[in-house]
Amino acid sequence: MTTDIRVHRDAGILTHTESLRSVYVDAFCAPPWHEDEAQATEFVSRLPASVRRAGFTAATAVRDGEIVGFATAWTTPAPFPTDRCYPQAAAGLGNDRTADWLCGARELDELAVRPTARGTGLATRLLEAVTADAPEGRAWLLTSVRNGRAMAFYRRHGWTQATHPSPDGKGIVVFLGPRHPARSLAPLPL
Repeated sequence: MTTDIRVHRDAGILTHTESLRSVYVDAFCAPPWHEDEAQATEFVSRLPASVRRAGFTAATAVRDGEIVGFATAWTTPAPFPTDRCYPQAAAGLGNDRTADWLCGARELDELAVRPTARGTGLATRLLEAVTADAPEGRAWLLTSVRNGRAMAFYRRHGWTQATHPSPDGKGIVVFLGPRHPARSLAPLPL
């Protein structure tokens, strides 16, 4: 069974909104995320604004005409945003590193694969599709410390953890992509 990765850079992705919502539900409403379907609805409701962001890039994994995974990304604006989880990222890096390392870089927003398609390399292909042309190799993402599987996935693919929240199982972490020039400057955990 062949799965095609298709890259989208404009509002054409919106024709797949229901499929993206369905994949989001399958990926994030189960453990370890335990999100509710309202968060999937919120994701698709912000998608029209997302496609208008500078550097917007999405990728879909299509198998037998069905979307089984997707990734979305864009260029992080300056000044650094203050909504969603951005304040936690800025607090972990500090203002100077946040501005230097994250603003103007390709930010991975979402990466989701249906459980039936996990372990097939699709997440890797989607991640590469939306970060391959990151400006000067500068790609980054946020993920939750409560998902060790996601953190291990990014590490296996050369991403470097740049923030180290307390080990109480809460909070978010910033990862820098494998070609990000600041990777060697990321602090090591205590």
